[in-house]
This record gives sequence, structure tokens and C-alpha cells, in this order.
Amino acid sequence: MEQIDHMQYLPDMEILEDSELGAQVVRAMQNYDPQRYTAVDVKRALAADYLTQDDFGALLSPAAEPFLEAMARRAAIETQKHFGNSVLLFTPLYISNYCENHCIYCGFNCKNRIRRAKLDEDGIRREMEAIAKTGMEEVLILTGESRKMSDVRYIGRACEIAHEYFKNVGIEVYPMNTDEYAYLHACGADYVTVFQETYDSDRYAELHLAGHKRIFPYRLNAQERAVRGGMRGVAFAALLGLSDFRKDAFAVGTHAYLIQRNYPHAEISFSCPRLRPIINNDKINPKDVHERQLLQVMCAYRIFMPFAGLTISTRERAGFRDHVIGMCATKISAGVSTGIGSHTEEASEGVGDSQFEISDSRSLDEVIAAIKSRGLQPVLNDYVYI
Repeated sequence: MEQIDHMQYLPDMEILEDSELGAQVVRAMQNYDPQRYTAVDVKRALAADYLTQDDFGALLSPAAEPFLEAMARRAAIETQKHFGNSVLLFTPLYISNYCENHCIYCGFNCKNRIRRAKLDEDGIRREMEAIAKTGMEEVLILTGESRKMSDVRYIGRACEIAHEYFKNVGIEVYPMNTDEYAYLHACGADYVTVFQETYDSDRYAELHLAGHKRIFPYRLNAQERAVRGGMRGVAFAALLGLSDFRKDAFAVGTHAYLIQRNYPHAEISFSCPRLRPIINNDKINPKDVHERQLLQVMCAYRIFMPFAGLTISTRERAGFRDHVIGMCATKISAGVSTGIGSHTEEASEGVGDSQFEISDSRSLDEVIAAIKSRGLQPVLNDYVYI
């Protein structure tokens, strides 16, 4: 089968004719050379009250690695200044793992032989009831990227049910058009997370062999369509380890910065996922991004955009997650399972396989205890509707 051009929109994909934002992000990444920075550039960035994009690039460079302790101190100051001692908690809920994309690094990809499952409305409600009983007040709804098996109406209904149980509802699903985001917002969704995976379009084409996800620019512009559709907030991430992590992190920061500048009302946040092993493929492992480098990226995000939220996922071990909350991370997941239907007692093993392996399986109570042990304040809801 002939591969479709990864840079050409498909007929059902909305094109933002009046926006050059995505192209600006790609140009900035292509022009970014992390090797050109020196210790002098890093010191200048750390001394600046407000960072330029060039200062941000310096903090992501190899020249900044010896300054990691100083970066962590500056990041902690910014976090304390803008977020105080609070750490927000949430949990993800996977409601379907059907996928139409062939992404070679993902456990859900359509070529992978896994147990596929999709929760019906009763199953979604049971899962949400079980999560809500733990005390959780924010949920992130996730699906595999299949419009056929998880259409917009299905996701919308999940958002409506979630709105009955939780104060904040996020979605991490396939990219949509502006009107579809508007519909999901009306159903109760507050924010949208999209991982661009990598901002290197050539590498992107090598990794995404088939499906709607293969279309690079459509995914790149998802956050802008979400904001135009009325979403309160949008989250940005690259899957660190798929390509040059420094250039990808620079693109993530630039993308978030430009969205914030063009849509100042939007709440901005970052996620910092690293590549994790997946089912049926023991060769997919994190490459080139170790914990010190991940911490460098996180501190650079915090110093560059001090008002932005920053999530640390269960892809990371508990000790590392506990170390970065309060320093640079402001949001942490708890009680996590990436399987389908695995929160209810009668289906503790789940009815569908997981997307990737997690490293921190602690319950909400255990994570709350860890937060308090560091002198921080666990927060279950940071938004009040009037």
C-alpha cells in the first residue's frame, strides 16, 4: 500500500488558513543549534528576569548541564512564586484502546496484537464512580486514535458522565477540528493534551507509517484549534527519545510560548514523557534521555514559562517524581492504570491491554502522603465554576 504524504491534509481535516503558528514553530526548531551555546550564554539566561527564546535554548543546551543545580534552584524559586506549595493531582482513564494508526513506538498501534476493548456507557460510569470514590476530582480521558471505534459523540458522552463526578475534565484523544473541540467543550471538557511526539517532520514520517496521525501539520495545529473551540487550557509535549530531545524540547517550549502570545487567555501546561517499553516490543526503550537530562528539560520549561503548569507522569519512577514536585513540576498523576476497565474491582486486570508500562503505581492516598512529607500541599481541584 502506498504511503500518504505526511505533509498533506486529508479531506476531513480543517486547515487554519489564517495561521502561520505551526510553521513558525518548525522554523524555530530547524534554526536551533544546541551546540552553539557556551557557559556564558547559560549564566546570562539564569541571571535574566524574563527569558528570551534564545535564553531558553541556552538552558536546553549541553553547555547548561554543569549548571543543573543552579537551574533547579531558579526553577524552585519560580515554582514557589507562582504556585506556592500546591501540587495538583489527577488520574488518567483509558476508555478505549482501538487505534487506526501505525506508530511503531506505541503499544496501541493497529499492527500490534493486543486485547482491544472499548467501554460502553455503563462501563465508563463504573470506572468513574470507582475513581471518584478515592477522592480524586480531576480526570483525564484517553482513547486510542480511532474515529470509527471512538467517535466524537462517544467521547462527548464520556465527558458528560465525567462532569457528573469530577471538577475538571481533560481529554487526550486524536486531534480534531475546531467545531468538534467546541462540541466536547460543551459536553464538559476543560482542556486538551496533544503529544506532537516529535517536531522533526522527517523523523515523524519514519515513525508514523499509516493512519490519520501520519499527517504532521494537522497534529501540529491541534492546540490552536482546541483554543479556538473554546477549551480553557491546552497541554504540550514531545515524546522525548524519539528524536533529538533538545530540539524537540525547544520546539515544545516555542509552541507553547507562541500559543500563549497569540491566545493570552489560554491556560498553558507542559508534559514531559520519555519513551517507555511497550507490549510485544522489547526493543522500544528510552534512548539518550536520562533523568538528569529530563530534569534539565523540566527546569528549562519552568524558568522560560514560569506561569505554565508542568506535569510529571507515571512513566517515571516514584523517587524522581517526588523529587521534582515543588521544584518544577506542579501536577502529578496518582492511582494510574493504562489498561481499559482496570479501575473497577471486578475487572482489576482490565479488559484491554495497556498503552505502555508505568513506573509508579502508587494510589492517591500514597501520593498524597508523599506530597505532604515534602512540606507541600496536595490539591484536588484548582478551578471553580461561577
